[in-house]
Amino acid sequence: MHTAYITHPACLKHDMGADHPECPARIHAIEDHLIASGLLPLLDRIEARQVTVEELARAHGHGYIEAIFRHAPGSGLAYLDPDTAMNPHSLEAALRAAGAAVLAVDRVMSGEAENAFCNIRPPGHHAGRNSAAGFCIFNNVAVAAAHALEQHGLERVAIADFDVHHGNGTEDIFHDDPRVMLCSTFRHPYYPYCGADSGNAHIINVPLPSGTAGAEFRAAVTQHWLPALERFRPQMLLISAGFDAHREDDMGGFGLKEADYGWVTQTLKDVAARYAGRRIVSVLEGGYALNALGRSAAAHIRVLNGL
Repeated sequence: MHTAYITHPACLKHDMGADHPECPARIHAIEDHLIASGLLPLLDRIEARQVTVEELARAHGHGYIEAIFRHAPGSGLAYLDPDTAMNPHSLEAALRAAGAAVLAVDRVMSGEAENAFCNIRPPGHHAGRNSAAGFCIFNNVAVAAAHALEQHGLERVAIADFDVHHGNGTEDIFHDDPRVMLCSTFRHPYYPYCGADSGNAHIINVPLPSGTAGAEFRAAVTQHWLPALERFRPQMLLISAGFDAHREDDMGGFGLKEADYGWVTQTLKDVAARYAGRRIVSVLEGGYALNALGRSAAAHIRVLNGL
């Protein structure tokens, strides 16, 4: 059964300026490596639809959603926070990004795909219920998790987040919802400067120091994520797939390699095979060293597709 590969050209039109690290070239970097490695023809390529306001409102407040629509500029840039801006194409890109994640859940739940990878931007895991932050407008993975719960009737959904930054927006949305387990490894202290002491029984935060490399990351996943996931027995597993913990990514300060992303992907696949009917939806988050991003995402997708 193929891995669904969901993206949309609108995600290339969201542009926050020539020097911004969260740039359209990130989409191309992943696709280029998928082509070079021969992976792209093996994937079921699907064009993302737009998310609906009703779907967004499962994770975000109505007032926040309305504010994003109001802030969408007709020209130039409109800043939502010092790091996060919208150009005239950003609203559609954000709607397609969240829509890709929702569509991925539908495809996996219907059995049309065993798993899915969403090559989308803007990313999402810093967007809270009522706030944009850290390059993120809508929280794509949170919208997808809420869709799995409300539309498909699941009772337990897990999110694994291996981005180098803590998924504070995802935690904000689900901190008081025990139906969703968030497992997050992240550099601390580091942006967004939280998460070290805010966990609970279903928010498994694992702060790690600058310089963390593969052995320490794998130990954190093995010692903290896996026992929690075994207890939780998720019916679907979502992944906030940030590749900025790679050793070549100057923004991250970690030392992971492609093999570490392959390992964590296989580890999560094993959990999904035991409890979730193999159902996995992976959503792109960070990763700003373009060559490393492409190689790492390709390694992740290769394992998702069983190669």
